[in-house]
Amino acid sequence: MKIMLHSCCGPCTTYSLEHLRQQGHEVKGIFFNPNIHPYTEFRRRLEAFAGFCAQAGHEAQIVDEYGLRQFLAAVAGDIDARCAVCYEMRLRRAAQHAVQEGCDAFTTTLTISPYQNHDLIRAVGGKVADDCGIEFKYFDFRQGYRDSIEMSRRMNLYRQPYCGCIFSEEERYLRARPRRKV
Repeated sequence: MKIMLHSCCGPCTTYSLEHLRQQGHEVKGIFFNPNIHPYTEFRRRLEAFAGFCAQAGHEAQIVDEYGLRQFLAAVAGDIDARCAVCYEMRLRRAAQHAVQEGCDAFTTTLTISPYQNHDLIRAVGGKVADDCGIEFKYFDFRQGYRDSIEMSRRMNLYRQPYCGCIFSEEERYLRARPRRKV
């Protein structure tokens, strides 16, 4: 099967791509992540992904436009629903690219993370698939999460400390910060 793999970053792509290739799939990719903040983080992830693609011989479209304004405008109406909106933005672009490239289906590396909402990804992927006329293949890559960490370390890929959006950065660092008594 010819599959379009949406990649959130290089490290998450390591295991996901290897797994799909081992199953005999022909895999093309797309890096489209308008949620990543700040700009310097976006560039680091994009460059790490490009480096991974070169090392792995992975053909991928890299969308290098910084889409923070587009992302914030999309989530501004309901901050609590931001993950669904973010998933839809990224999966819709991947599905459209999959159709253009003549793929049979599309999927995402987001499902390697034990921290992502897999039920929501599956639901959004299904909706986007219906809208775009292409199959969304859900792969639960979580069994390879630890492998992806080791693979990315061996490849010297930049590993980010949070999901990507300004809200996940806030959550990550607020939890990590020790509370001060007042």
